[in-house]
Amino acid sequence: MNSESSKIQAVPVNIITGFLGVGKTTAITQLLKHKPADERWAVLVNEFGEIGVDGSLLQGNHGEEAGIFIREVPGGCMCCSAGLPMHIALNQLLARAKPHRLLIEPTGLGHPFEVLEELSAEHYKSVLDIQKTITLVDARKLQDNRYTDHATFNQQIEIADVVIGNKVDLYGDEEQNVLERYVAERINDAIPVVFVEQGKINPDLLSGPCRVVVEIEQHGHKHSHDSDSVGVNDLEIPECGYLKVRNSGEGFESVGWRFSPEKVFDHNALYDWLSGVDAERLKAVFITNNGVFGYNLTSDALSEVSLDECAESKIEILYRKGSSVEDFNPLELELGVGAKASGLNP
Repeated sequence: MNSESSKIQAVPVNIITGFLGVGKTTAITQLLKHKPADERWAVLVNEFGEIGVDGSLLQGNHGEEAGIFIREVPGGCMCCSAGLPMHIALNQLLARAKPHRLLIEPTGLGHPFEVLEELSAEHYKSVLDIQKTITLVDARKLQDNRYTDHATFNQQIEIADVVIGNKVDLYGDEEQNVLERYVAERINDAIPVVFVEQGKINPDLLSGPCRVVVEIEQHGHKHSHDSDSVGVNDLEIPECGYLKVRNSGEGFESVGWRFSPEKVFDHNALYDWLSGVDAERLKAVFITNNGVFGYNLTSDALSEVSLDECAESKIEILYRKGSSVEDFNPLELELGVGAKASGLNP
């Protein structure tokens, strides 16, 4: 670490993990609302896709002037490539924010054991105070073996100090009981299971030691990380007005676009299209003719929130092969121009 960040001592850090669409970003947004006014909090957010959107969604209503500092690590599990992307982003974030607390959100397809191992490295011993790992779970997913048979889904539960049964307003007592039994079987019945709606986690749950032994045994970590681009978020957008990039791994595909700030999208057409997207997960921020909006699509619904600002429009879609997403061009929704009229065809 550089000399500036090396002066930072014992920053409380929590991993906020959970599978796709469980509401991690919403939960972090809720936690940030409870940040003491005189404290600086940092958020390191990791996304499977190459186009980082979570940072824009969080920054849209939380700025550094309010003591909230956000850094993204897009492009797959951030502990890959010997953890280099994570180390660079973490060191830069610590140096800039000098935070009183650090929240880390791995991608829903990430490997929290390996992330925790990176945080436990010798050069972070005096810098980070690793506290409770919070795992969010949608109890309804335990009825689907695509989840219960997925190694990452189970690893996220097994690493938990607290399991949050999120979206409890969408299921009943039986699903709650199933989750409690599943946690007891995967870990033990001493692990608390707390049910909340809309990610409203009590901040008091963050404090306390992480139960997982620092010296973590190496786990299998095999997944492809095929990408059309490296550092796509740092590239200048070309004259055509967009960048498009794909990624794949853990049985999923992703496609994302960045658009030049001059592009303005038709709000009504955009919402109609987003509402019908066939995908496992979608996150986006768009500059529209009605203002700036953030979008979050899960298996339950599409949510839309008004944002104060964003530097550019961007979208990331996670899907299984065969989805109609593969052939769609969002520029068709550009206000007054459209891909068909302009001849653009990403």
